Amino acid sequence: MTTLSSRPNSALLVIDMQNGVVAEVHRRAEVVANIGTLVKRARRRSVPVVWIQDSGADTPRGSPAWERVPELVHVDPEAIIHKRYQDSFEGTGLEQALAAAAVGHVVVTGAHTDACVRATIHGALVRGYDVTLVGDAHTCADLSAQGAPPPEQVIAHTNLYWRNQRAPGRTADVARTEDVTFEA
Repeated sequence: MTTLSSRPNSALLVIDMQNGVVAEVHRRAEVVANIGTLVKRARRRSVPVVWIQDSGADTPRGSPAWERVPELVHVDPEAIIHKRYQDSFEGTGLEQALAAAAVGHVVVTGAHTDACVRATIHGALVRGYDVTLVGDAHTCADLSAQGAPPPEQVIAHTNLYWRNQRAPGRTADVARTEDVTFEA
């Protein structure tokens, strides 16, 4: 159970699903479809959906690369959090948005597994949140030419180590899209 008192709710975080970020990622269509399924499920259950949007050298604010992928549509009043660091909590209003919705459990999806997704799941856990990583709803680019493992191994390893992550009074878990209930 979360260490954040009086925060019984869950939220869905959609990290960096932007044209320039996911243009050449592993299993793009499948991951986008899975996130779309989760967004619809969250909305039906009145679970907050929080859109995280990166502004970096490759995704300058306002550019086509910066825009969310057209398959995933934001609707008001869903929060949009703009970030400049890998951890979606750093230098943003994410914590305030989650606190306002009494959220103590985050369900995490998005890109890139080996950067912003990992940084955010760790950032959430150390800040007291329970964290569910959706194992088939995060992805990354192929950086094997630079010495990284292939994307399917990066994703599998992240799912493996997150499933075994622990912290006092908090839970870490990995679930498939079909199994996500948004219950803390």
